[in-house]
Amino acid sequence: MAPLNILYFAWVREAIGRDEEQVERPSADMPIADLIAMLAARGGGYAQALGDPDRLRAALDQHFVPLDTPIGTARELAIFPPVTGG
Repeated sequence: MAPLNILYFAWVREAIGRDEEQVERPSADMPIADLIAMLAARGGGYAQALGDPDRLRAALDQHFVPLDTPIGTARELAIFPPVTGG
């Protein structure tokens, strides 16, 4: 199966030091929050950016979803801080 493409935005991207990466596809029933925890366990900028999931939002294949959503068959996961408008 194809890898999962992860996109990082704003200060998440800055802390990690990259705007995207590909990872081995986790099981389809794995929640996004669990994958984020696995990435945060890498330490360094990953821990800094992803260590507090309450500060994060996600989108699967360009659709906003809660962090408890299973990854399913998505090809792309975007991780970013909450968006505000004005």
